Amino acid sequence: MKRITTILILSFLSIGAFAQNFYSSGFGFRLGLTATPTIGWIKPEQGKTDGIGVGFSYGLMGDFNFAPNYSFSTALTITTINGKSTEINVNPYDITSSNSNPVGYDLKYRMQYIELPLTVKLKTLKSDGKRFYGQFGLSNGFNISAKQDAVRNGAEVGDNQNISDYSRFYRAGLIIGGGAEFDVSGNTSILAGLTFNNGFTNIVKDNSRNVKNHYLALNFGFFF
Repeated sequence: MKRITTILILSFLSIGAFAQNFYSSGFGFRLGLTATPTIGWIKPEQGKTDGIGVGFSYGLMGDFNFAPNYSFSTALTITTINGKSTEINVNPYDITSSNSNPVGYDLKYRMQYIELPLTVKLKTLKSDGKRFYGQFGLSNGFNISAKQDAVRNGAEVGDNQNISDYSRFYRAGLIIGGGAEFDVSGNTSILAGLTFNNGFTNIVKDNSRNVKNHYLALNFGFFF
């Protein structure tokens, strides 16, 4: 909990520092709220993907404009990434299984992260109150909850099992996406877009397994 509090404090201090710098440069910054459904899936190297899971992301977003059509874009969100997989020899359910006698499990992951993305947003010129953008950068996720259901040979061996002790605290991913902004009135605008978050770090601590999670986000938000 202390680590999470420290992350939140440092994040807000960083956003404030960036905002002050960009505002003084004459380009300014924009702050908004976002609420985003996610479609996630699990990709294990020793096993297979076995279905998608619907999640949700919500929080603050900010654009720091360093040129008329270019922004440094970040956010501070709570993001859920769900998904299903089939894997072998999964802790904590069967720590005695050997690789010569593998045991298969049908798993359902429910992972929740504090996310702090660092991206660059490239925007078109505004026309008739709208503009389009493309976005690319790095996703930084800090695990705050990890739950799992597990089935072995048709029998339930884990129901909403807490797997935080078996999950890695940090998750990194690449972000690529695009969308549009639409002016409403004054400085207020609506954002709508699509983002692919491609996780590239192992989300489990077990060194004998390599599991990654990914998601598509249907982005919606308001800038003020």
